[in-house]
Amino acid sequence: MANNFFQNAFDRLVSARERQVRRYVNGALLSMDDAQLKALGRSREELKREGAQAYFF
Repeated sequence: MANNFFQNAFDRLVSARERQVRRYVNGALLSMDDAQLKALGRSREELKREGAQAYFF
């Protein structure tokens, strides 16, 4: 039972950190111009829809 509690807590911590990193990366990608985003296969609207964060922490 205790192992399950700690595993769930760890999984939630990792999931939250992944979402935070994804928002940070989207914020960095939004600083690129449209041609660079197109070369990466991304669009500005897609990045805005996913959310962005201008700071890292």
